[in-house]
Parts: sequence; structure tokens; C-alpha cells
Amino acid sequence: MAPVEEVAEEPVASNTVVDIAIGSPDHTTLVAAVKAAELVETLSGDGPFTVFAPTNAAFEALPAGTVEDLLKPENKEKLTGILTYHVVAGNVLSGDLSDGQVVTTLNGQELTVSIADGKVSIGGATVVAADLEGTNGVVHVIDTVLLPQ
Repeated sequence: MAPVEEVAEEPVASNTVVDIAIGSPDHTTLVAAVKAAELVETLSGDGPFTVFAPTNAAFEALPAGTVEDLLKPENKEKLTGILTYHVVAGNVLSGDLSDGQVVTTLNGQELTVSIADGKVSIGGATVVAADLEGTNGVVHVIDTVLLPQ
């Protein structure tokens, strides 16, 4: 008789936008930044939130030392401003986006959506994975860190 593999049951209680990022090996830098900015509790709240989540490679593309500098406690306010620039209130699926649409981020600034040849971008960052749905919103993976003006 073949051995039976035990499959761990996933807890269904929590699959927030934060949990989605924590579960992704491509978002360890984003998770570290969210923790440093003390936004875990906020983004684990009711929402709904739409998060445009930059990959580790997107953070690595920033000038050398930028991420390390932003993670310092004295730069928490600046880091929070950058991170909230990646979040929109509401549950916005990719099918809800339209070319030229302007969305207001949680930091109060706006981002413009572009759709061309089937590719969606927001604020100049390309969406590389869309519609990762959580219990309190949706995550879209992007290839660039968006920096507020």
C-alpha cells in the first residue's frame, strides 16, 4: 500500500492582501517594508484594498541603498507615503480598469491606468500578475516601485 501524503489544510480564516504578499517569495522586500511602516494591521483590516505589489526585482532596480535607507525608523513617514501610493480603496479587479482611468491612492495622489496591446500598466509600472483575490481585497503584481511626486 502506498503511503498516504498528509496535506496540511490551509486556514480559511485569513487570506488578506498582506497574507498574499507574505506567501509570495517574490515579495519579501515589500513585506519587510510594510512591517517597517507598521501597515500590516491597517492592510489586514476590513478594506477592501487594491494593492499594486512591486516584486523584489522592482525594489532592487531602485538606486543602491534606497531600500535600506527607507527601512530605517527615521524614514517611516516617507516609506509609508510610498507604500500607500501602491494602494487604492476598493476591490478593483483588472476587468474593472479602463485605459486612461485615474485612481486615487491611499496617500491622496493619483495614478493613471494604461491598457495597450492587452498589457495593463499603472503609473508606468506593468502589471505582471493580476487579480490575486484575498478576503479583504485584491493584489496586482507590478514590475516597478511607484514613487509619489
